[in-house]
Amino acid sequence: MDTEKGLRKNSEGRYSPDSLAPDYYGESSVHRDGLGRRVVDSFKRSPNYFLTSKATVAADGKVYDVESAAQNTATSPLSRSLKGRHLQMIAIGGSIGTGLFVGSGSALAHGGPASVVIAFCLIGIMLYCTVHALGEMAVLFPVAGSFSAYSTRFLDPAWGFAMGWNYALQWLVVLPLEVVSATLTIEFWNHGKINNDAWVGIFLVLIVAINLFGVKGYGEAEFIFAIVKVTAVIGFIVLGVVINVGGGPDGGYIGGKLWRDPGAFNNGFKGLCSTFVTAAFAFGGTELVGLAAAETANPRKSLPTAVKQVFWRITLFYVVSLILVGLLVPYNDPRLLNGTSTADAVASPFVIAIQNAGIQGLPSVFNAVIMVAVLSVGNSSIYGSSRTLAALAEQNQAPKIFAYIDRQGRPIVAIILASVIGLLAFLAGTSWQTDAFNWMMAISGLSSIFTWTSICVAHIRFRKGWAVQGHTLDELAFKSAAGVIGSYIGATFNVLVLIAQFWTAFAPLGYESKTAKQLVNNFFQAYLAFPVVLIMYIGYKVYYRTPFIRSYNMDLHTGIRELNLAELIAEERLDRANWPRWRKVYKFFC
Repeated sequence: MDTEKGLRKNSEGRYSPDSLAPDYYGESSVHRDGLGRRVVDSFKRSPNYFLTSKATVAADGKVYDVESAAQNTATSPLSRSLKGRHLQMIAIGGSIGTGLFVGSGSALAHGGPASVVIAFCLIGIMLYCTVHALGEMAVLFPVAGSFSAYSTRFLDPAWGFAMGWNYALQWLVVLPLEVVSATLTIEFWNHGKINNDAWVGIFLVLIVAINLFGVKGYGEAEFIFAIVKVTAVIGFIVLGVVINVGGGPDGGYIGGKLWRDPGAFNNGFKGLCSTFVTAAFAFGGTELVGLAAAETANPRKSLPTAVKQVFWRITLFYVVSLILVGLLVPYNDPRLLNGTSTADAVASPFVIAIQNAGIQGLPSVFNAVIMVAVLSVGNSSIYGSSRTLAALAEQNQAPKIFAYIDRQGRPIVAIILASVIGLLAFLAGTSWQTDAFNWMMAISGLSSIFTWTSICVAHIRFRKGWAVQGHTLDELAFKSAAGVIGSYIGATFNVLVLIAQFWTAFAPLGYESKTAKQLVNNFFQAYLAFPVVLIMYIGYKVYYRTPFIRSYNMDLHTGIRELNLAELIAEERLDRANWPRWRKVYKFFC
């Protein structure tokens, strides 16, 4: 009778769950939609999405609600799939781009080799302090929007609005610029045989496709791009030493001859100031490591390591490589200023150094590296602009549609906007391409300087609020190695860069031979971002009556990812106490 019902006895003559036949219960399998359906569904809004209404009024009676803005950025449904290796390579290779490979050439021509080394060392010190300040806040508060959100939270919501939009505009404009630059690197081999618009389409599709794979796609792409760039710089350093001591095909010891003739400096103090400005722009993108903290699986462990890598990047990749460039290329070499774009390998001092040594083939290799660097910046531009726009929307400082985050954790509407603006790259074939791009870039040309200044000032205010509210530095999972003094140094250096930029914009090198129209154009293209930021800040502050955030009112709790942070820190410190000395030294620097 039992067997008729589909039950079978086991070896002991009893009925057990293991002996029940499949035909009694019926078979079931996990239903899985087709690939097309899964792709379509991935674009639907994340079920974890929640946005506090803009109409909410805070307890202090102000129109802008700082508390809800902090809550929205802390609970953003962005994907947290970046790994430690991604973050480290973003930190190491994030800012190694055309500013180093090509822009350093104009800096060398304008200021001479000693000016280049001095400027990059000073800006490097400033960046070291700034990134450590950012790391301290980002490890504790790995929230969407990072530094723009910290300005809203610790300084003034109006300043956070101005900083967020200025940063987003910078990256939105950078995408078409970098796509065009990538096409120009192709001309090194192509010589115009294929229309540049075809390459624009190819590069634009590639960059957008990478970002449609979500933050993991961005992380993997940057991991590969960074490896290529780092390998190229290390290879050049080894090659540069060999050439300098006379090991090149043309032979002959060079040493420090070029520092004596034509000399170490050019154009005096103004030449140094112009180099100072170029060096600041060459480090742009360093802050992306803080923006990525919100999408990192474990920022408390991986972010401190990534932040410490900045020291090695500045020292090894910038300072050492540029010392060698200054030893191998005279500042009066006419090729340094003959580039047609910011990505033209012809004007790269790295390529010129290789050519001067009589080495064949390597210029093509370095042109390929420059193209990778350009694509890397284009990739970062969609990431930086989309995440900043999404965070602004979550803080009710941008249209809410930009806060749309899909089930894969992508701010898809912001990505679409960035991609559409990337179509401006097709302007490359028009007669007014240069003017259009110059004025677009001028709108946010000082964005990095404002961002770094805001990070330093926000860190100073955060430390003040942390102390006023009864907290100690021992409660922080990661402390800035430079401390508050480093943030004061960083803020001061950034202000000095703004002053130097104003001077070189108002009276550029060779201004005596320029017409009044050329001088006015030069000034506004170099300094237009300043009045734009000022108008955004004052306008938002007057309209919303935003408060300056007082130390005792700061929200120092929302966004902390680990609720048992104190216990975790205590465990880690106990573990570190047992490390051997070599590991303590290694972890201090790395």
